[in-house]
Amino acid sequence: MPLMMSDLPVNEHALGIALLLGSLLLGLAVVVFIIAAFFSVLFARMDLGMKVVWIILIFLAPFIGALLWFVIGRPRAG
Repeated sequence: MPLMMSDLPVNEHALGIALLLGSLLLGLAVVVFIIAAFFSVLFARMDLGMKVVWIILIFLAPFIGALLWFVIGRPRAG
């Protein structure tokens, strides 16, 4: 007789723990991403006024502001 998924013992808390750890790792990654964007703005070669605008955007809309900085705001080398 083949083994069915319903025959296997299931730890009731395993899914909850996996979701919690996944959420914590995702949250940590977002925080690191935002901090990286902040320091990238600080050390970018651009006017102080534009740095202030980008930093305000990053603090008002953290993930979107950081994403926009890395996609369209960061000066390209060259």
